[in-house]
Amino acid sequence: MRPGLKQAGRCGWLLVACLLAVTADARAQNPRTANETVTFVVAAQANLTLSATTQTFPNADPDTVPQIPASQGPVTITTKGRTAPGNQIILSALASDDLRSGTNTILIGALTWTASGTGYVGGTMNRTTAQQVGLWSTSGNFGGTQTYLLANSWTYPTGNYGPVTLTYTLSAP
Repeated sequence: MRPGLKQAGRCGWLLVACLLAVTADARAQNPRTANETVTFVVAAQANLTLSATTQTFPNADPDTVPQIPASQGPVTITTKGRTAPGNQIILSALASDDLRSGTNTILIGALTWTASGTGYVGGTMNRTTAQQVGLWSTSGNFGGTQTYLLANSWTYPTGNYGPVTLTYTLSAP
């Protein structure tokens, strides 16, 4: 190869390298952009936790203990729910039956409760109509307690009463 051509080849490669460097620098100064769309679906959802699933009531003298508290003490309730604005989160309870011992019956309405915590309410158990235990008008995590009491009476026939299932329903439409 002739010396002039060799030098021209080197200059050509040097020119290509310079052009690439200038082009890369120009791209860095004029960045390209792109968009991406992100979506997240938040659906109505509910979660309910009870600290106890069994309640027992000891025998007691109706004169000294007119309302028998459950042996297990207060039930801690954790209610979590998401709902749309304008909807309510509702916690209710319904008894499967009255308290029975053979043919003897103590009406389930003898079972009442007190409640503490935002949105929780006291009430009287029922076997035909679900009773409200809590109500919230916004999404969130709501903790409270429910203390069961059984009305005590001298008129109750002796026996072992129950079991009765209390079904809690949490709805977040």
